[in-house]
Amino acid sequence: MLYFLDFQVQYGSQMTQKDLFSIWSQEAETALGAKKAGVVVDLWKCVGERRVLAVVNVESPDVLDQILFTLPIMKEMGQYVNVKVTSLRRYEDFAADVNQWLQE
Repeated sequence: MLYFLDFQVQYGSQMTQKDLFSIWSQEAETALGAKKAGVVVDLWKCVGERRVLAVVNVESPDVLDQILFTLPIMKEMGQYVNVKVTSLRRYEDFAADVNQWLQE
């Protein structure tokens, strides 16, 4: 199952930018490892924002939830991370359904 993830990262007043970058460095290592393993299809950092976009391929929503809660950034500062999750469908499958519905 494919999911589009939109991570928006904030940080509290007790945390310095260096603290944030230290955690984000661990997160980047984990994310790039997951990309190599094929779990992350691709990911992007939005310019000028503390925002990361990713497309992931996992077996189920349960697996996605388990992965999200074990990410370094979620363990260290989850209260400052908002993740919007959108389930994706292959466009080819949708197009095939549309063509089938037209034939009915």
